[in-house]
Amino acid sequence: MTDQSAPDRKEEFAIFNHLESEVRSYARSFPVVFARAKGAQLFARDGTAYLDFLMGCSSLNYGHNPPELKSALADYIASDGITHGLDLYNEAKETFLREFHETILRPRQLDYVVQFPGPTGANAVEAALKLARKITGRANIIAFTNGFHGVSLGALSCTGNRYHRAAAGQLLGGVTRLPYDGYLGSSVDTADYLDRLLSDPSSGVDAPAAVIVETVQGEGGLNVAGTEWLRKVAAIAHRHG
Repeated sequence: MTDQSAPDRKEEFAIFNHLESEVRSYARSFPVVFARAKGAQLFARDGTAYLDFLMGCSSLNYGHNPPELKSALADYIASDGITHGLDLYNEAKETFLREFHETILRPRQLDYVVQFPGPTGANAVEAALKLARKITGRANIIAFTNGFHGVSLGALSCTGNRYHRAAAGQLLGGVTRLPYDGYLGSSVDTADYLDRLLSDPSSGVDAPAAVIVETVQGEGGLNVAGTEWLRKVAAIAHRHG
């Protein structure tokens, strides 16, 4: 960037800096005004294409504006479909539940029910934590180093990042944090460590209501849990109720 272009760049972000709150993170690392998106790419106002590795923090599993979904959404809005109905029954939800049951649950013989939380990962985490604590009657949650689960208060208590946690302005409890797969080196199986702690009544670790884990950590570095480790953690969770 030349000195001549610097004032223009500053002006480009002026409205954001003037009217948007300071609670921003990704924009600080990517100071670009994006105009459109398609597939795996974001396009800046000047037409520059960027490969989008963020993908809405994994919420855009099908990419930006996939033609099939875009067409269905446009048709739904054009027909005055219900876009917000709280938890009222509606035809769109009915269609989704029938398809989900026939495609996902029935073939796998899964006796599950569906909860519709708010449209963010943090909402889903909050709902899961509350359900787990209510059903088990336990308060403790096992979370792992470098995990990121959201910045609402319950989800934040399970998040490892010191910067995000400090923003809460109060102590965040109810969580025991243990080492993620590979955190202590390849020679230490941290799933065995988890099992040992939960099996020992004198370990000081209370029986948990739930174990929360990211199979692929993004915010804490690109850490991928091994398949065998994940299976062991799931088995340990079941074994300890």
